[in-house]
This record gives sequence, structure tokens and C-alpha cells, in this order.
Amino acid sequence: MRAIRFHEHGGPEVLKLEDVTVGDPGPGEARLHIAAAGVNFVDVYQRSGLYPMQLPAGLGVEAAGRVEAVGAGVDHFRPGDRVAFVGGPGCYAEARVVPADRLVRLPDAISDRTAAGAMLKGLTAQVLIRRTYPVKAGDVVLWHAAAGGVGLIAIQWLKALGATVIGTVGSDEKAALARAHGCDHAIVYTREDFVARVREITGGEGVPVVYDSVGKTTFAGSIDCLRPLGMMVTFGNASGPVPPLDPLLLSRKGSLYLTRPSVFTYVARRADLERSAAELLEVVGSGAVKVEVGRALPLAQAAEAHRALEARATTGSLVLEP
Repeated sequence: MRAIRFHEHGGPEVLKLEDVTVGDPGPGEARLHIAAAGVNFVDVYQRSGLYPMQLPAGLGVEAAGRVEAVGAGVDHFRPGDRVAFVGGPGCYAEARVVPADRLVRLPDAISDRTAAGAMLKGLTAQVLIRRTYPVKAGDVVLWHAAAGGVGLIAIQWLKALGATVIGTVGSDEKAALARAHGCDHAIVYTREDFVARVREITGGEGVPVVYDSVGKTTFAGSIDCLRPLGMMVTFGNASGPVPPLDPLLLSRKGSLYLTRPSVFTYVARRADLERSAAELLEVVGSGAVKVEVGRALPLAQAAEAHRALEARATTGSLVLEP
């Protein structure tokens, strides 16, 4: 079996396609034949060392495919079942053994490529807009990186909930893509002051919530976009980690809330994973949310996938196919 591995932290060039052995599943485990694996910024953070890992290691925390075998005590899946997986790294591979309680059964209407591009990003969107800050009809929401994989899913979902969406993007092409997915106001942050535009759009009031996966370059401005008692949701570091923060700033800016959620914490319990996944698969299956897989590359081109992601040269989801 072939898998992408790396033996030192660094740039995309450390990713190598290697032959590895995949054994039989043990108690509570399943062996998954992988048809497609999602590529996400968490993979970049792990590869670079921002999120240090014990080496050598694999990458990829989401995949879709079929169950090949199950271990003792696994009675809710059987060989041949189409499933998606969200969990620990190692999905840049042709097959792997995974904890069976991290698998989700896939409906026939959702393809492997769609599932691989949707599970982590879609669960992230579900956690952010349904649980971290439960968005309601009439809310005005600011979403950074609106043309990204999570962003395009979230925008459509937010519109289905009745929210008004302000999105920031890096180019006119990405602005057009965001608008096509329901973004009401697309701000090209490379030439527009997004804080001034948000205040203009909201009549000076600000927004109740900001979702920010960009990090260092947008954090301070995001805080200034919030109305009193608003919530700052920071969930990524695409431009680098957010600098240390004096909590008194939150008081001075209007008694703001700040949270740094992890989707893995929110779906750590099997019941929560099933509930969140069911809601995600329902909105995707109904057509309310269409998953945009902007690019699919062969497994051997994992390094190229990382280069494209880090250069923000991708839109929608990016997947690898063994």
C-alpha cells in the first residue's frame, strides 16, 4: 500500500510517497479503502511543525471510500459499506486502519469525491454556525476567506438559515465565486478596507459574529467589526498565528467574546459526530449546500496540493485520489 509520509517538518518538499504495510483491524477498528482524501490547512500546520507531530508521520484527517474489513466488536459497519472518515492523520493513502466510531455512513447520492471534500470542512461549518455561535435568521455575519472550502459551504448554509453574509476574498475572481454561492457582500481585502466596509454595510453597528480562519493579518480588524457583546470566532492561521492578546481589549471593544473552537472537540463523542454529520449530509443531499471540489490531484502530487493551498491558489475543496 502506498501512502504519503514525511520524516521532518518543513515545506511541501518533505512529503514523499512511500510503501507502507496496513494490517488487519483490531477490536473497534475498521480497514478503510480510500477513494479520495481531503486536503486541509490543518495538514499544512502539521507538516510545517506549527502543530508538531511525532515523526515519521502521515497526513490527512478526512477521507471517503469503502470498508474492507472490521475488527471485533464492530457491528454497525460491514465490508462494502460506503463511508466517510474524520479523525487522526493518515488519510493521504490507499488504505488505512481507523477507529470505527469515527466513520459515517454515506448515502448513495453523495460521491466519494464530494464526501472527501465536504466532511471536515462541512463539519467545521456545522460546528461554527450551528453550535459555537448559533446563527439565526436576520443575523449579519462576517466570514473571512469566503471562497475557500469551508467558506463556500458555510455561505450557502448561512443563506439557508436566513442570514446576511459579508465575505472577504483576495481577488475579483474569488469575489464572483463567493457571490455565486450566496455571499451578499464580497469585499476584496487586497484593495478595500474590510473594517470600513463592514461598518458601512451595517450602518455603523457592526456584526454579531466574525468567523476568521486567516489569523494574524485579519484578527485585529475582525475585532473592530464586532458590535458590543459580539463573538470573535478564530478557527485558523492561514496567514500565521494570532499574536498574544490582552483580555482587557475585549472589554474596551464592547465586552466581546473570543473563542478558538476545534471541530474535533465538538465531535469527540460518537453521538455528537452522528448528529453533526447527519445535519451536514441532509443539507448537502437536499441541494441547499453544493460542495465545490475545485481541484482533484493524484495522491503522488500531495506536495503540489500543499503548494497550491498555501499560495491561496485554490477555491472550494481540494482532494487527493489514490
